[in-house]
Amino acid sequence: MSTTELAWFKSSYSGSSGDDCVEVAVTEQAIHVRDSKDVTRPAFAVGREGWGQFVRFASER
Repeated sequence: MSTTELAWFKSSYSGSSGDDCVEVAVTEQAIHVRDSKDVTRPAFAVGREGWGQFVRFASER
C-alpha cells in the first residue's frame, strides 16, 4: 500500500497554528508517521510493538 492510499490523521498534540504537525496512519502491520507540512517527504513506518514501546517511553517523560 502506498502512503497516498493511507488514512492519515493529525496528531492531537499538534498545534492548531499549522506548525510542528505530525500525521499518523495505522495499518494492520505498522504505524506510519509523516510531517504534515511536507507530505512529499518520505514517511516512516514502525511495527505496532515498536510503536507501543515508543508511546510508553514518551508517556513516562
